Amino acid sequence: MERKDKILEYMQSKEYMPLKFGELMMVLDVPNEEDAELLEILDTLCDEGKIYLTKKGRYVSVDGEARTVTGSLRCNSKGYFGFVKSEDEGSDIPDIFISGDKLGYAIDGDRVLVKIDSMGKDNKRPEGHIVKILERRNKILVGVIVKEKDGTYRIKPDNPHIYSKIRIAPENINNAAIGDRVCVEITEYTGNGKIYGKVLEILGDKDSVKSCVDGIIIENRIRNEFHLAAAQEAEETEETISQKDIKGRLDLRDELIFTIDGVDARDFDDAVSLKILPNGNYYLGVHIADVAHYVKEGSSLDKEAFERGVSVYLADRVIPMLPKRLSNGICSLNPQEDRLTLSVFMEIDALGNIVDHDIKESVIRSKERMTYEDVNDIFDGDEKLTQKYSHLLSTLKIMEDLAQILFKKREKRGAIQFDFPETEIVVDKSGVPTDIYYLERGLSHKMIEEFMLAANETVAEFAYWTELPFVYRVHDAPTAENIAQFNEYISHFGFLIRGKFDDKDNPIHPKALQKVLDEAKGTPEELMISSVMLRSLMKAEYRSTNSGHFGLAAKYYCHFTSPIRRYADLTVHRILKEYMHSKTKDVSRYAAFCNEAAAHTSLMETRAENTEREVKDLMKAAYMSDAVGDTFDAVITAVVSFGMFVALDNSVEGLIRVENITDDYYEYDENSRSLIGQRKKKVYQVGDRVKVTLMRADMMFRQIDFVLKKDADKKMFKKFEAKQSFKLGKIKRDKSIKKKNRKRKK
Repeated sequence: MERKDKILEYMQSKEYMPLKFGELMMVLDVPNEEDAELLEILDTLCDEGKIYLTKKGRYVSVDGEARTVTGSLRCNSKGYFGFVKSEDEGSDIPDIFISGDKLGYAIDGDRVLVKIDSMGKDNKRPEGHIVKILERRNKILVGVIVKEKDGTYRIKPDNPHIYSKIRIAPENINNAAIGDRVCVEITEYTGNGKIYGKVLEILGDKDSVKSCVDGIIIENRIRNEFHLAAAQEAEETEETISQKDIKGRLDLRDELIFTIDGVDARDFDDAVSLKILPNGNYYLGVHIADVAHYVKEGSSLDKEAFERGVSVYLADRVIPMLPKRLSNGICSLNPQEDRLTLSVFMEIDALGNIVDHDIKESVIRSKERMTYEDVNDIFDGDEKLTQKYSHLLSTLKIMEDLAQILFKKREKRGAIQFDFPETEIVVDKSGVPTDIYYLERGLSHKMIEEFMLAANETVAEFAYWTELPFVYRVHDAPTAENIAQFNEYISHFGFLIRGKFDDKDNPIHPKALQKVLDEAKGTPEELMISSVMLRSLMKAEYRSTNSGHFGLAAKYYCHFTSPIRRYADLTVHRILKEYMHSKTKDVSRYAAFCNEAAAHTSLMETRAENTEREVKDLMKAAYMSDAVGDTFDAVITAVVSFGMFVALDNSVEGLIRVENITDDYYEYDENSRSLIGQRKKKVYQVGDRVKVTLMRADMMFRQIDFVLKKDADKKMFKKFEAKQSFKLGKIKRDKSIKKKNRKRKK
């Protein structure tokens, strides 16, 4: 047993009484010359959350204390309190409620040690207080410079979960002015709870959309600039493909291969081909950019790509995983240019079964750069496009047929078919949103999706049975508790999942959930039921072990088709290529790395998703900011005790608070999930269409408030003016663009 383990065992024993450092030295009989080693061990145990140091300087074992938990603090954005989630994976303790007066000097994100004061009864959360701050996790913050009455400076954090003032000494203001949004490095956490920082960068005026987006990127720890070594490697990468590069590859440059992507796409990961074999089966080729050929294992580019994990797609920019010279150029499957690829060929019968497959290193020359919009128009009979792409018509037709076959195969096995329309945000050159609308997914989108799904499943199944170390994309079945809650929710709308489910022997099958979506299709509740169902499911993630994909009803699944923008795909490519080239077929050295890559890429994917969601919410608030007082048609998407959420036809969502409905006193009826007027019995429920007036669009908190049109009088406007926490009048727009977009909407 190591010395650290022996010390911990002693401190966890019944005989141990909390001791100071000097007392521990004597009790443990530690020589004076070894005091530094003992202190290092104690500090390590504190960092690990196994012991903590009291304010009086005594060391206490966590296990020796009644009901203590180590975890991350998440403060509430709308009140002075927070919750701590245990970092022990096996813990069955719910998130612990920490009231404001028991937060101590901890702030949002800190790793803390909590003592539970009461376990909670009748569905109430356990409550506790913070005993020790184990790790300060906020190194960089973004906020707006304000000046206090005493003449000192501070920043008001953009993050509404952080309540503390961040003080800035005059010598650390770095030429920032009052009202500037700045990036601040935390320089000191004092013992009395004060936090000091220095300005690293001025992002712009607080009312600038760009400065807000920059702030969100920084807060989510997404890095814009590439490290110098990686950027240099990208510049030195040879653009021309040599005969040496092509040697040993399957030459497909004369084959009819083309890409289908969005009109704004610049990085083309995938191209497709399709033939009918003599036996009547389909021969589908999915050709993916061979990024691993250029991004060598262990190189600066590889380390950079691993660190970033994924590309981040925002309304006003893309933050790529790889430098643009690679992502938009050398690796991208641009038309009429030779490109190195990894190709998956699948022989598919009339029922959608993949009866044979092959994975090859290849070289292609894409014949066309098609867009989803053009292909959809061709399917709809557009004569001009049909004539322009006449050489592709027969291939597109059999692609359409195969996509339908593959879709029906997935549908039959029970895959959940969510079909949420995407929100498209148009911005001008300065990054200000000029239009927002739903982007409809046509047949071409679904066609390419089916082909990519087939390739991903094929590669994953091959890796599984070949017993390769691998990075799988897994999606666990939802918990029985989540299904019970979802079932209770949909029962209010007359739907029900029948059967009993548990987390071990009898998990729910995705078919049961798809049946609910089918029954809800076309009803006013359809969108809301789909949204709540999605929130009831587990989050898909990357793992080095395969457990299948619940949502797709797939036994084997991975991400293979986007190595330009996802490191998981790049890892998969690298393993496949080494397996192809290795004479011994031994790629076991990747086993440990797959664990690391899966965990890190899952983390970076979550950060990217948070960033994309926050920027989208910001853009919606910014877009609506000059429409205060305007009236819109809306549909009620959710009813809760404090009001109702409504959505406009352009996807913008907002809240109507119950206290702002003035014609009656409304109470929430949990059984019908509706608001009911107590005198007039007027009912508001999901699916109702209402006329609403915009009262507030707050960029800082990404919140939008409406009232019913009938309540939008002078008194209501004054009420909101008094509440307005963030003025948005400085957003300048290109009036001609705005006018053009409004005409287009009409």
